[in-house]
Parts: sequence; structure tokens; C-alpha cells
Amino acid sequence: MTSVDAFRNLHYPNRIGRLCFLSLEEVMGENGVKALLRLADLHQYIDAYPPNDLKREFPFEAIAAYSVALGTMYGPRGARGLELRAGRVAFSLGLKEFGPLLGMADLALKLMPVTMKLKIVLNATAQTFDRFSDQSSHVEEERGQFSYHITRCSNCLDRPEPGPVFYIARGIIEEATFWVSGGRHFAVEQCSCIAQGAPSCRFTISKEPLE
Repeated sequence: MTSVDAFRNLHYPNRIGRLCFLSLEEVMGENGVKALLRLADLHQYIDAYPPNDLKREFPFEAIAAYSVALGTMYGPRGARGLELRAGRVAFSLGLKEFGPLLGMADLALKLMPVTMKLKIVLNATAQTFDRFSDQSSHVEEERGQFSYHITRCSNCLDRPEPGPVFYIARGIIEEATFWVSGGRHFAVEQCSCIAQGAPSCRFTISKEPLE
């Protein structure tokens, strides 16, 4: 069993930290983000988002702190909706920043079967975090679904009630599948959490669209 304390002093690149705050700003407004950062004791980022570079200086603890603060501000249900929406925005913004680095070209994907498209975009998303951050992620293909595993997770730190609540990650995965499929929705669920003793924070993604 992995202790979540092993995830302390790990980092994302500044660019991902910046994208997180820009995504939150998109769904809750600039003043809302400022209030969130004050509550999360992340005062250093008020009017000073991380720079747009790949230096690994944005701590895992910052992700956990603002996620917990969102729950305090809006309650579990409200925070869930905001984080899901922010995750979807984060994928769209991140695609512009990281897509060219990973060779993600929309035109090259158009003629592929949907299952292959899903596999490519999920692996590319996992590789983005593996390559540029200390978050460890990988994808497994199973019958009828994919499993997206996060084995070093920022969102498990310092949670008052550990559980499958990495909604920003879920929102990123949802938007990735929506984008690559040309606007179809797929069932995405987080079914395990490291903070509850699981070996990974695991998300399942159906191979078949909902509609």
C-alpha cells in the first residue's frame, strides 16, 4: 500500500499550474479564484499565476489545497460540478499548449475507428503528465473499457475525507474523449482512490458512446 505522504514534494510544471488556475477562472470568475486561493492559503498565486514554462515548480500540495477549499466553499456537490467543468476547460487549453509537443493532430485522427481514437488520446493525456510532471499515469485496455491509472496523485494529499474525488482529472478525461470522437459522450467514472488504500486512482472509460 502506497502512503500518500510519498507524494509530498512532487511537482507539476508551472504551465500546468497556470492552466489549472486559468481553467478555474473560466468557470468561477477572477474574483472567485482569488477568494479560493485565500481560503486555500495559496496567497502567493493571487494576481501571480505560475509562469508559462515547463519548470517543475508547482507543488502537488497546491492542487490538493484548492480542491479541499472548493469543497469548503461550495459543498461536495457544488465543488464536483466546478471541478468537472474546470477539467474540461483544462483539456481544451492544454491541447493548445501540449498537443504539438505530443504530435496530436486532429486531421490524422479523423479516419480512425473510435476505439483507436480513444486509445490514442488517453495514452497521449497520460504521457503528457508522465513526461512533463511527477504525476505517474498509464492506460490499460480491457474488454469494453479503458482504465486510466494515476499512481502518483496530487489530489490524495491532506483530504479530510479521502475518496474518489479527483473531479478535475475526470473532467480532463471526459473532454479528451469528447474532442477525439467528434462530440460524443462516454461514461467516465473514478472507481478507486490511493488515499483509500487502492494501488491507483483508477478511472474507467467506456468504449461505447452514451448516445
